[in-house]
Amino acid sequence: MTNYELINLSDNSSRLIIPEATTRIGVDTEFLRERTYYAKLCLVQVATSSGTICIDPLSASAADNFLRELMKYEWILHAARQDLEIVFEASNRLPDKVFDTQIAAAMLGFPAQVGYAGLVKQLFNVNLDKAYTRADWSKRPLSEALLKYAAEDVHYLLPAYESLAEKLKSIGRFDWALEDSQYLLDASLYQTEPAAAIERLKGARKLQGKPFAVAKNLATWREEEAIKTNKPRKWVISDRLLLNIAVGLPDSMASLARIDKMPEKLVQRSGKYFLQIIERAEPSQLASQRPTRLNEKQRATLKEMKRKVVTIAHSLGIAAEIIAPKKELSAAVVGNRKSRVFHGWREKIIGKQLLELL
Repeated sequence: MTNYELINLSDNSSRLIIPEATTRIGVDTEFLRERTYYAKLCLVQVATSSGTICIDPLSASAADNFLRELMKYEWILHAARQDLEIVFEASNRLPDKVFDTQIAAAMLGFPAQVGYAGLVKQLFNVNLDKAYTRADWSKRPLSEALLKYAAEDVHYLLPAYESLAEKLKSIGRFDWALEDSQYLLDASLYQTEPAAAIERLKGARKLQGKPFAVAKNLATWREEEAIKTNKPRKWVISDRLLLNIAVGLPDSMASLARIDKMPEKLVQRSGKYFLQIIERAEPSQLASQRPTRLNEKQRATLKEMKRKVVTIAHSLGIAAEIIAPKKELSAAVVGNRKSRVFHGWREKIIGKQLLELL
């Protein structure tokens, strides 16, 4: 069982003590998001060369100071994007340097989305307890069992880094992992843009014309409401109901109220605004935001690009999606050259070949 020290930031006698020579720390977070738009940071676990620290940030404004203090170290995380998002929301800061063990493992041929428990099992033959994955981390006091679980979740990050780094360096891919990990420090990844909410609406791609324009504007409204009230999007209005409005195009309060599973209170509160959105929606203004349909030549090009990516991925023993997801290849075919496949290590192994096809 992993030993740990619990630090409560509301206790003035508690101090965050990290060995002076430390440059690299393992970091994990526990949070609660089920009932809010923004996640609530509930616990931060830090592994150092001398032990594991569990920091309770809930009860003190000092949490901001402590997060600022952590930013100077290189963070080792697993599947880092979510943890970084939580920290960014809590502090509007990101560390200077990160290393994602999930990304690193993928460069060695592990499944692209390998879980932390699976990685620890493969590297150290240790079975991690996952009994508290769905725990309510906002409740206080935290039980001994929860804290030990949390400490164990960060305990193996530094040894995993050492093991993965050694393997990656031996085959010349360590810089690949560093490069892809650093992409996660782009603050724009964690900044909300309501106007782009349509991109997260499942089923929106199937809409055309005015229904798409209405769905786009309703999704923007929902995002703004969720942010303002700090409630989950689905609590404002569900995806299904939003799409039903967009497809049905009701033109009166009565027809709006007849939409399947439409809450009466929602009609009373926002019905008139919905009707304004529907009336004012202009499909022509949103045409450029629709996903571009590929023509026959572009589809053939995309197929050849995918074939080349699969071939090189197979030769490297890694998943094709690590080199270039289909979404990025599709964007490249219609003119987007910002894809990572045309930059860094990917450019050297395949990016130039793909550009020759475009």
